[in-house]
Amino acid sequence: MASTTQYGLPRLLAEGNYSICSMHPSNFTHGLTGVNLQMDNVTTWALWLSIVAMCLIVIIARLAEGSVAQLRHLFNLKTDPVQQAYWARNATAIWPWLKKNLVYAPLRKKRHNRNLQVARLNMGTIPSRFHITLLTLYILSNVVYCCFINYKTCNKAALLAELRGRTGHLAFVNMMPLMVFAGRNNAFIPLLRVSFDTFNIFHRWIGRLVAVEAIAHTLAWMAAKDMADRMEGKKHGMMEALHGSPFLSWGTVSLIAMVIILFQASSAIRHLAYETFLHLHQFLAFFAFLGAAVHGYQGQLPLTNYVYVTIAFWFLERIIRASKIIYRNFGLDSSTRVTVEALPEACRVTFELKRPWQLRPGCHVYAHFPTLTWSLSSHPFSIAWYDTRPTPYRSLEHEKLPSSTKDLDAPLPSRTTTSITLIMSKKEGMTSKLHARARASPSGIISIRGYVEGPYGGQESLHSYGTVILFAGGVGITHQLSHVRDLLQTYNDSTSAVRKVVLIWTVRSQDAFDWVHPWMTEIFQMPHRRQVLKVLLFVTKPRHAGDVVSRSNQVQMYGGRCKPSKIVEEEFEKRAGAMAVTVCGPGAFADEVRAATRERVQEGVVDFMEESFSW
Repeated sequence: MASTTQYGLPRLLAEGNYSICSMHPSNFTHGLTGVNLQMDNVTTWALWLSIVAMCLIVIIARLAEGSVAQLRHLFNLKTDPVQQAYWARNATAIWPWLKKNLVYAPLRKKRHNRNLQVARLNMGTIPSRFHITLLTLYILSNVVYCCFINYKTCNKAALLAELRGRTGHLAFVNMMPLMVFAGRNNAFIPLLRVSFDTFNIFHRWIGRLVAVEAIAHTLAWMAAKDMADRMEGKKHGMMEALHGSPFLSWGTVSLIAMVIILFQASSAIRHLAYETFLHLHQFLAFFAFLGAAVHGYQGQLPLTNYVYVTIAFWFLERIIRASKIIYRNFGLDSSTRVTVEALPEACRVTFELKRPWQLRPGCHVYAHFPTLTWSLSSHPFSIAWYDTRPTPYRSLEHEKLPSSTKDLDAPLPSRTTTSITLIMSKKEGMTSKLHARARASPSGIISIRGYVEGPYGGQESLHSYGTVILFAGGVGITHQLSHVRDLLQTYNDSTSAVRKVVLIWTVRSQDAFDWVHPWMTEIFQMPHRRQVLKVLLFVTKPRHAGDVVSRSNQVQMYGGRCKPSKIVEEEFEKRAGAMAVTVCGPGAFADEVRAATRERVQEGVVDFMEESFSW
């Protein structure tokens, strides 16, 4: 057995004047008596090392992947499709096997982002095989650390004290990644090139782990307290202890908040009323962390600083978000202008920003409309289009008049305005209110107060691939349009390896074409579009069979559902160089594209990328 000093026992016990076996259970219901601090610190280091190891593995994989992509990009700037054949073949069998069977693989056959429905309740999505592997290893490591206690002790209360210390210790440690992974401005997103959606999955499961550890921590204390009360003949000793101790009271506040979150954050409740869930979730999380901080401070617990740092992360992330909103949307004399145009089952929303942005293809923003909702909630939307253009000067009544003849000859300073446009499909809540307000206008166009936060995402570059296949389902076209525009532009500038782009868009009716008509017109007018771009349109519920007509070989329209497996197979056989397959759309559609891509990754260089906003 380990030395007694590491258990936080009194000096007299360390000197041998007392025995653990003879100590009253009440000694193990408070303070650090019986807590194995040395082993707690070992498990803390082990937990952090496992997190660092996982991050290093991802960084090394990303560096290797990025190095190959950079070489492929540089060597293929001036090559034709035939000369890119070398880059179309896999250089090793290990990485393609891992992509097919682990990285891209769903847990079982095909379902990953398609929502599970039970009695009309949305039960969420199933993490991928890779995510499940990481989560299982992480959770099992916590279970092992909690079970690694001294079962040979002669005092059951001492065993419970050690378990109480270990579970509370680990709950404090896990609070830090729990909070960091929840932030949109998480520094690990660009570092690891891992999406916020993936970190959100880890946030949910680590949150459940913290709640379970807090429950185990409390049950261990209650068992020891009950043992002591029975020996002393007390009937209400536990309630008396709670009422007379701020240390225990605030710990109880934190526990109650965590238990409520454990059930309140279930997918079924999240999807019933997301905005209500979100604000209640943040309210409960505040008291969970506040209670833990006061609990640790009152008890002078060793890892209380972890909770302080976690709370500091929360405030810092909110400050960054607020700073982005203020900087991007507000000037000295005005703020972002928002124009909303009602479309069939959607709105085209344009933000004229106060300051220019540097936007990457595939990025998204969070839109806020304070006049539509009472809350400060925001919603993510892919940027469908962006423009930077000269801004006309205001009338003389608002401009400063020249004060001398010298001022008349001075050139006017340049002014530019960046505008970004989003397509918001009409759903419940904010988007429904926005669409209704725009439809109620005689012109179908309104101006409204609003602002955006971002940009976020856009971590993946498609410039090193010879062939790019872009799948879009419904409003998912907004994510792919910026890629199409960027790839055509870089092809014309000879700054990318792309030689072939295939855009596949599946919609319910032709009405959806109005969403992107002005932008597709602009894309079709770009130089060399016919040499590079092919568009496949699928209308699943056309009004009339005669409406589905292909206008050219470059723009083909079909009635019925899209079959991703057939398209990927055909384009794979005719590919130029390495091939990228991306998808943004409903979960079931994305799962079909994922399955089709996995069938080809071992036959040639094929990479899969998915854009999703699961919540």
